[in-house]
Amino acid sequence: MDISRVIKPWKLNPRRTLVFVNATIVDPTEGKLIQNATVRISEGKITQIITASSTTATDDLPEESVIDLSGKYLCPGLIDCHVHISVVPGEANLQAYKDMSERVSLLRQPYVLKSMLDRGFTSIRDCGGASLAIKEAVEDGVIPGPRLFIAGHALSQTGGHGDLRGSHDTQLCCGGSISGISRIVDSPAECYKYAREELRQGADFIKIMGGGGIASPTDRIEHVQFSDEEIKAIVTVARNAGTYVTSHSYTPQAIQQAIKLGVRGIEHGNLIDLETAETMAEMDVFLTPTLITHVMSKQMNFLSVDGAAKNEEGS
Repeated sequence: MDISRVIKPWKLNPRRTLVFVNATIVDPTEGKLIQNATVRISEGKITQIITASSTTATDDLPEESVIDLSGKYLCPGLIDCHVHISVVPGEANLQAYKDMSERVSLLRQPYVLKSMLDRGFTSIRDCGGASLAIKEAVEDGVIPGPRLFIAGHALSQTGGHGDLRGSHDTQLCCGGSISGISRIVDSPAECYKYAREELRQGADFIKIMGGGGIASPTDRIEHVQFSDEEIKAIVTVARNAGTYVTSHSYTPQAIQQAIKLGVRGIEHGNLIDLETAETMAEMDVFLTPTLITHVMSKQMNFLSVDGAAKNEEGS
């Protein structure tokens, strides 16, 4: 008896060999379609692609392992480079996240992940909120979902984009306190400590809130948030661990501060100008735009009155 199958009955069975014939392959690298192709998959990986008709590719397989894709397309798995699977499943507005418990969010996330997989996304990059537990659950086959690359908790200053407290909330938070998808950190010392803590808890990369955002209650879009010394500390931790820092930044000022201090990625970048874009290109910094999110938030009334006003400002 295989005791591992008893301990983890959800483990996936060995995947059988399949051959797809008469397929039209979407080649995004070359920007073209490859007609009448044969694709062989073994143990979940593509092992052979034949771009002309061939019967030999199917000679050793039973009939049920050969799938005719005449009139259909094969496309590489899609990758969503900026998601937050914990924000906010099952709720009608973004403000609900402040009051949603981590347990409620976690129990709803499997549905979110399966729906992403059903839409063709086989990899996602969660930029704040997803835990190592949900990532491992997908890897182990407990729940179906795309492969996750996670930032753990994003790092934010007090009163920054990751601080969900309103102006009339007088409760002070201590270093490293969790606020929604973020940790609140102030000073280079706290930045060193909690960047390391996120990596210890399974983060694949570090996300910082480098500028204002539409969903935070007490900052403005044009605000630059962390000090140079704080960003340098976080970048040092990431580099030492062989990974990188990406920054939530809308404005040229916030973007320029981040990339000059070693940040490798910019999230959103809605108000980027040509000079800043050229500097990013020269420094090999990547941009992950999310413009559709702002459009849909407006169309679906997903934001508060203040958030909607900032959405107009940052769009």
